[in-house]
Amino acid sequence: MPFAPSPIPSRTQYVLEAIKHDILTGVLSPGQALVETELAAHFGVSKTPVREALKTLAGSGLVVMSQYKGVTVRMVDAAMAREVYDVRLLLEPEAVRRTVTARAPLDAARDALRRAAGAEDPAERSLANREFHRALYLPCGNPLLGRMLDEVRDQAALVSTVAWAAIPSWEHEAAEHEEILRLAADGDADRAGRAVHDHIASFVQRAFPRTASDHDVRDPEGGTRRCRGHPRHALHRGG
Repeated sequence: MPFAPSPIPSRTQYVLEAIKHDILTGVLSPGQALVETELAAHFGVSKTPVREALKTLAGSGLVVMSQYKGVTVRMVDAAMAREVYDVRLLLEPEAVRRTVTARAPLDAARDALRRAAGAEDPAERSLANREFHRALYLPCGNPLLGRMLDEVRDQAALVSTVAWAAIPSWEHEAAEHEEILRLAADGDADRAGRAVHDHIASFVQRAFPRTASDHDVRDPEGGTRRCRGHPRHALHRGG
């Protein structure tokens, strides 16, 4: 049977991935307006694939569509971060316990950790980290549970990318990922689930402490940085 080449990604998919990458690297900053005509000219496409890409990004929570303000990049603050990570805390540890109990293959999780370690920019690292988590929760045996976690996947990537700008703690998270994978490989479902819970909870506590303003994140020197504003002055770079 002759070899069939992989299909070329659609224009919508190309625009979607490009905008997502720009959001997760801070090229497009939180609150920034996304104008269809400008994006279409930038990518050399019509407004239709841009419009479809923005709708998809709105569905995943990376952009906000408003009747009055148009489309803007999602703002990240403590309240938004805690909402996203609260969902993960409620669902992900149990999903991982079920995956480990089922003895599901862990090759995809190992591959994701390798890609995260070799990532060249925050977006690539954040997305690889999300793939690691997804590789552990998706084989849980409950497709609905997997889809519910997928719903907050991109928002979690945005939160972690933002937080790493103020607290570059990705090496700490990487070590926790290695421990989670070790426990999963050992077949210790309960400890793997607890490790996932502690990993998610500690990230939020470090990046968005309850003692700080809901719009601030502590920086490594003990001060705070705003989550709003221009990318050079805001948090939008890495749990």
